[in-house]
Amino acid sequence: MNTAPSNLKPKPSSLDNKEGKKDLLDILAKKGLLTPQQVEQVRLLRVSTGKKEEDILLEKKMVKEEDLLKAKAELWGVPYVNLETVGFSPQSLTLIPQNLAEYYHLVPFEVDQKKKTLSVAMVNPLDLETIEFLEKKTGYRIIAYLASRRQIEEAINQSYAHQLTEEVTQALEETKRGKLKTAPDLDHLEEVIKEAPIARVVSTILEYAVKSRASDIHIEPEENETRVRYRIDGILQEKLRLPRRIHDAVVSRIKILSHLKIDEKRVPQDGRFTFIADGEEIDLRVSTAPTVYGEKVVMRLLKKSQKIPTLPELGLRGKALRDFQEAITRPHGMIIVCGPTGSGKTTTLYSALSQISTTKVNVMTIEDPVEYQIEGVNQVQVNPRAGLTFSSALRSFLRQDPDIIMVGEIRDEETAALAVHAALTGHLVFSTLHTNDAAGAAPRLIDMKVEPFLLVSSLTAVVGQRIVRRICPHCKEEYTPPPEVKENVAQVLGNLLDDEKKKNLKLYRGRGCTECNNTGYYGRIGIFEVLTVDEAISQLILKRATASEIQKAAVKKGMITMMQDGYLKAVEGITSVEEVLRVAKY
Repeated sequence: MNTAPSNLKPKPSSLDNKEGKKDLLDILAKKGLLTPQQVEQVRLLRVSTGKKEEDILLEKKMVKEEDLLKAKAELWGVPYVNLETVGFSPQSLTLIPQNLAEYYHLVPFEVDQKKKTLSVAMVNPLDLETIEFLEKKTGYRIIAYLASRRQIEEAINQSYAHQLTEEVTQALEETKRGKLKTAPDLDHLEEVIKEAPIARVVSTILEYAVKSRASDIHIEPEENETRVRYRIDGILQEKLRLPRRIHDAVVSRIKILSHLKIDEKRVPQDGRFTFIADGEEIDLRVSTAPTVYGEKVVMRLLKKSQKIPTLPELGLRGKALRDFQEAITRPHGMIIVCGPTGSGKTTTLYSALSQISTTKVNVMTIEDPVEYQIEGVNQVQVNPRAGLTFSSALRSFLRQDPDIIMVGEIRDEETAALAVHAALTGHLVFSTLHTNDAAGAAPRLIDMKVEPFLLVSSLTAVVGQRIVRRICPHCKEEYTPPPEVKENVAQVLGNLLDDEKKKNLKLYRGRGCTECNNTGYYGRIGIFEVLTVDEAISQLILKRATASEIQKAAVKKGMITMMQDGYLKAVEGITSVEEVLRVAKY
C-alpha cells in the first residue's frame, strides 16, 4: 500500500458523476455495443445491487474494457490512450517521479520540448487539482489522457523499474549536462560515438531486444523524436522514444560496430557485428536506409547458440508431416516452400536440410543472406557486386558434384530453369517462392517460362506456410465463441471436426499478463499445407490449370489447407482464430 509523500497535496476523491454514469450506457448503445435490453438490465442491476454501471458491464462481460474506456473518454471530452501500444519517452519519466505516479495513479509517456507539453495517462483525467499540481512541478502544460487503472499500474512497474528506460534515462541525463560534444567533422564524430552515454544507449537497446525475445530492432527518425520499435513474436511494438538530437550519434555508433561508412548517409548500407548479452553470442545483421528525417536502422538478431528446430517443432504434423518427410528423403526432385516475406520459409528449409544432411551426401546452399550456419553444409552467400547471383552460383554448383542443392529463392526465369534442370539431372533441389499458397507455385513457375512437362517431371512437393503467435500459457483462458465464429470454424474444418465438437465448440485466448507483455501471446508456431505432385496434379499442371483448380484437386485428395491447419490449432488452444485470419486469409 502506498503512503502519501510528505510534499504532496491531499489526494482527491475519485470522480462521482451520476449523470455521466447514466449517459455512459446511452453512448455504448449508440455505438451498437449494448442492446436496449442490456441497457435496461444494467440499470435494474445498478438499483438492486448498488454497484457502479461500469463494474456491472465488466463483471457481466457485456463490453470490453477498452470499449468502455473509449465511451467514458467521449463522455468526459478527453482523449483515450491504450498504453500497450505507445512507446515511453525516458525524458517524460524523469519529469514525474515514481512515487508521484503511484500515488496519483498516472504515468507520463510523451514530452514535446517545442510546445512544452507533457502527455500523462490518468485514471481520472478530470482531476484538475492534480493536473495543476503537476504543471507547477514540471513546468510543462499537462495533456491528460484516460487509461485503464490496470495498464497504468503495469506501465509504472515496467517503465520506471525497467532497465530499458532507466539506463537510457541515465545516459540522456549525461548528454543533457553537456558531456556529449557536437561533431562538426568526421574525426570529432568518432570521439563523440565512443563516449559512454551513447555506447550505453545502444547496448541497452540491444540487451532489451535479447530479453524480450525480439527478432528485429527498428530505429526510426521522426521530425522531433526517434522511435525504437521491437518485433516480438512477429508484431512490431514501440517501446522507447529518444530525443532527436542523439539520433545521428546512435546511428553512427551502430555503423562503427558494423564496419560501415559513417560519413555515407545518402545510400543504403548493409553490415553485421556480434554482440554478447547474458553470456550469449548474438549475431546482428544491420541495414541502414536514408529517409526524409535521417537514416533508419533495422537490426536482425540471430542467436549463434540457437539450434535449428525439427519439423514437428515448427508445427508440421499428421499427413502434412508424413508427405513432406517422404518428399525430402527421395534422392532427386524439387521441393518448394511458399509464402510471403517473414513466413518462416528459410527456417523450414534449414530444418529439412539438417534432417537429411549426413557425411554421405554433399549439400550446397546459395542464400541471401546466410542466416544460420549448419554443420556439414557448404553455404554460399549471394554477392551481386562480385557477380555471384542465385543463377551464377547454381550453375557453378552443378560442377561441384552436389547431391542436395538449396537455392534461397527463385526470383527469375534463369534461376527457375536451372533449378528444374538440376532436379531433372538427379539432384534433390530445395527452394522458396513468393506465392500465397502451395497451389500457386506451379502456375508461377510456368509464368517464369518453365515448360509444364519439365515441371511435372521435376516437382515433388510444395509447402505453403505462415507463422501465427501462440497463446500465452500463463494467461490462457477458455471461452465460448459467438455463433458466427462457430459457423465459420465448422464450415472451414468440415469433416475434420466431429459434430459434437462443432456443437460445443470452445476456443481459447490470452488475457494478457506480465509474461507476455499484455499481448496474450508468447512464442510462434507455423501453419502448413503440403501439396504432393501426384498423377492428378500432374495432369492439371500439363493443362496449365489455375491455382484454384489445383487447390480443389489437392483438397479432394486429402490435403489439409493452411486455414484448416490453423483452425485445428485454434481448437486445440495452441493459437487463436484471430491470429489464423490475420495471416492466412487471402
